[in-house]
Amino acid sequence: MCLRNFLLAGLILSITGFAACRSGGEKRAPAIGEAFAGPASLALRKDIPLQSPVLASVPHGERLEILQRRRRFLKVRTAAGAEGWVEDHLLLSSGEIAALKEVERRARTLPTQGLASTYEMLNVHTEPNRLSPSFLQIQTGEKVDVLAHVVSPRTPPPRKPLLPPKPKQPKTVHKNPEQRYPLPPPPQAPPVPANWLELSKTPPEVAQQIAAAKAESPVPTDDWSLVRNAKGDSGWVLTRRLYMAIPDDVAQYAEGHRITSYFPLGDVRDGDQIKHIWLWTTIGSGDHSYDFDSYRVFTWSLRRHRYETGFIQRNVEGYFPVLLRPVEFSAAPKAHSPPAAATAYPGFSVCVEDAHGVRMRRSYAFITTVVRFAGQQPCEAPGGILQADGAPTPGPKPEDTVPANPSLFARWKTGLAAFARKLFRR
Repeated sequence: MCLRNFLLAGLILSITGFAACRSGGEKRAPAIGEAFAGPASLALRKDIPLQSPVLASVPHGERLEILQRRRRFLKVRTAAGAEGWVEDHLLLSSGEIAALKEVERRARTLPTQGLASTYEMLNVHTEPNRLSPSFLQIQTGEKVDVLAHVVSPRTPPPRKPLLPPKPKQPKTVHKNPEQRYPLPPPPQAPPVPANWLELSKTPPEVAQQIAAAKAESPVPTDDWSLVRNAKGDSGWVLTRRLYMAIPDDVAQYAEGHRITSYFPLGDVRDGDQIKHIWLWTTIGSGDHSYDFDSYRVFTWSLRRHRYETGFIQRNVEGYFPVLLRPVEFSAAPKAHSPPAAATAYPGFSVCVEDAHGVRMRRSYAFITTVVRFAGQQPCEAPGGILQADGAPTPGPKPEDTVPANPSLFARWKTGLAAFARKLFRR
């Protein structure tokens, strides 16, 4: 009886151990790489087709193990052990995740160029490209800070593959056992012609056809804006999906141009109402490499009870950021009188190209309701706001500063050069 019970207990333990081995002892597929979820919520499907059921969803930035590749689809595994298929363009590499976090860190310190909102839900992308992952959404009516602007081609963004390419297998030469004698040597190659350089050039008529085809079908582009929400998250959105949240009684004077930035310069009390004095920048239709072609100051008229233009500059090529900061300004001295001491006034500065194509930051002092030019100096380096090394943007040299009150001849010369440049540009 004891022997029988002992054998029965051993049989039960064997069956239990076999079942445990089958259920939990299966070998997991080895990982061949790593990636990170790009979208706000990444769905892992049972198979490649979109009709396949979703097995799990992971949030943006979660680390995944790559298990298998089929064309542009990857099989991945989460930290919890869930496995499924996703498209490769929805995944980010460790370098791309690090770059995105670095841009977000630096974007927290960028000065805002005005608040913007949207009429419908808007996707925020990791790069200024439609095919880049959307990791955030702006809700209808939500306001975000506009920080920068860029025009990007509507083509897939260049990126390194998540998996290294497969090594090429050396070709194996199969010997023919029936061949007893070696083949004769191949004939000698013909000599290179004397005019091989001319023959290698593209014929002029063919070059003209290629240039005409490129001109007829240019690469389409999109206008993108770097935005920052109230939580400090930053990313890229299509500019045409945004509208600047400047009051309508000022926006009505845009004259068909798009407002790219706006700032309050001060307040005016008109009876029981408080009216802001506004500075804005605008740009015409089309995609441009610069951020604005006009800047303008609106003051509130106490006599007419409406906004009027107090200062305007047109036909410029301006670049962000537009900065609000105190500006030192001294009135031009009268004849036989000592120069007046500079006084700090509220003001602003804009970065525009001068007649020689050099970017200069022009400063303006805002004195009551009058805008006065207060000098200029070289702008920060283009693209220096988001430099890869994180180094601060070098400031201008003192000797490069232009005085606030140049001579009449200097102003006439600069104005004539700018007019000629604009005339020939047309």
